Amino acid sequence: MDVSTRKKRIVIDYYTDILCVWAYFGQVKVDELKREFGDRIELRYRFIPLFGCCEQRIGQGWEEGGYEGYSRFVLELANDFPHVEVHPEIWRRNAPASSLPAHLTLKAVELLEQSGTLPPLEPEAPSRFERLMWNLRLAFFRDLENIGDRAVLHRHLRALEIPVEAVEREIASGRAYAAMAEEMEEQRARGIEGSPTFLMNEGRQRLYGNVGYRAIAANVQELLERKLDIPSWC
Repeated sequence: MDVSTRKKRIVIDYYTDILCVWAYFGQVKVDELKREFGDRIELRYRFIPLFGCCEQRIGQGWEEGGYEGYSRFVLELANDFPHVEVHPEIWRRNAPASSLPAHLTLKAVELLEQSGTLPPLEPEAPSRFERLMWNLRLAFFRDLENIGDRAVLHRHLRALEIPVEAVEREIASGRAYAAMAEEMEEQRARGIEGSPTFLMNEGRQRLYGNVGYRAIAANVQELLERKLDIPSWC
């Protein structure tokens, strides 16, 4: 049998919070993963509410100075990741109250794509959902926009020619809430500790935090070799 006919996709569940700076830094790894492995992987985006209440997590929960201290922490981290920009006032101004409005909007857009309501873009290009997700991260970390504000979210939808009315219908119907709630339950059931987390091999392999690209790619390659029945001693 020709090896090309035996290819199967490796499913990768990718858990993040839209306001997680590590996911912002790490998007380049996701892009490279898609470039290297193409249609041999299926990347499923999952959202978890680490920043569901920013006041609790940062304002009260960050012991080294609340929002001011967390801002310093993020800016210090950014020095090691020059491939992205971080606004010098990050978390000091226009801080969202919650990541949940952005997650809800993203799930609504994803549902519209899955149902065929939003026509697909050109082959190999990021979907509107993927573009919106990255644009919202840029809007917050680089441009200091409050992406928890519905007006800001609507502006970004319109910029990608995503119909705001259709997105709001998915939210009003409860379907987007249900999709978001399902992922929260999944997070608890799978013991997902934080963002970002790559989960593979039906949950048996997980990579959490600032993991290097080579480690991620090695895990994917090993799973692909198993799918192709390439002998392995381990």
